[in-house]
Amino acid sequence: MTTSPTTALSEAGVSIWLDDLSRERIASGDLERLIAERDVVGVTTNPTIFAGALAKGDAYRDQLHALAADGADVDRAVFETTTDDVRDAADVFRPVYDRTDGYDGRVSIEVSPDLANETDATIAEAHRLWEKVDRPNVMIKIPATRAGLPAITAAIGAGISVNVTLIFSLDRYRDVIDAYLAGLEQAKAAGIDLSTIHSVASFFVSRVDSEIDKRLDSIGTPEALALKGRAGVANARLAYELYQQQFATDRAIALLDAGANRQRPLWASTGVKDPALPDTLYVTELVAHGVVNTMPEKTLEATFDHGVIEGDTVTGAFAEAGRVLDALAGVGVDYDEVTDLLEREGVDKFVVSWHELLDTVRTALEAAR
Repeated sequence: MTTSPTTALSEAGVSIWLDDLSRERIASGDLERLIAERDVVGVTTNPTIFAGALAKGDAYRDQLHALAADGADVDRAVFETTTDDVRDAADVFRPVYDRTDGYDGRVSIEVSPDLANETDATIAEAHRLWEKVDRPNVMIKIPATRAGLPAITAAIGAGISVNVTLIFSLDRYRDVIDAYLAGLEQAKAAGIDLSTIHSVASFFVSRVDSEIDKRLDSIGTPEALALKGRAGVANARLAYELYQQQFATDRAIALLDAGANRQRPLWASTGVKDPALPDTLYVTELVAHGVVNTMPEKTLEATFDHGVIEGDTVTGAFAEAGRVLDALAGVGVDYDEVTDLLEREGVDKFVVSWHELLDTVRTALEAAR
């Protein structure tokens, strides 16, 4: 029997997570099907995903009616519906979690993006979500903003598994790894079993190409245009190099020897936006052992259908990736300006989706009263 591309990807050391979740997907058995047939071993969610799920169909109708009858406000209703979905998904993935000793079988839920620039509020929300979902295979998503970094440390230090989201630049990724290691040191000092704490660092890919390619088009020279569609992969490959370097330091090794887990790189935003690029680009060009690739269903199906997996496409390409970033600077693309912009826009987009979610639930509650 021929090995499918998704199985080949898994065998190459990449954990496939689905970047989508809805109550309908859980109840219909579709999530279990993707585990069995598409090698999916985890799920990520975000405010945009939940806003879309609650806006479609009537899977949430009965719960929203019950919440309305109980006098729930919109914040409580959103908290209850989203944490219920994540808890149920975590139960679906529990066999994967058990089989992999906690390495996979993970389901992520994000703190409110309204709190992205508030450290203490983010810490409190991370604890609240962790305790409400009450499953060992949940991960709390915290953005890699300046205010988010100490919140990441505090959450890890309290034994909470964290999915760090919205990472765009190599400098910020270095800060994220430092925040994780600092959290592990706090957890160790508190006597927490380090082996129970897991984390991933979500490095965004396609959004980097979208912004940089727009700038390359504006520059318009042959040298600039030749770089289109190359920045996102190059940036992620250099992130993996940084991951290897930072987890080979004496500081990291001491924690690993004490039972800690590496904070795995996760490739996020892997749906290709430019139709001129291959639709599996951010999968096939980012194959490396010990990473996660979280895919929208369209990308997952494209990979299963025609993805060509040829082993590690990252670790032998660090020098070339560095040349790509140097060439971008050479034609006038300011890397720091781009990544700063993308972080701000990333937070802003999730804030908009969060308020769309609140509006959807508010309307449903009012209709139920």
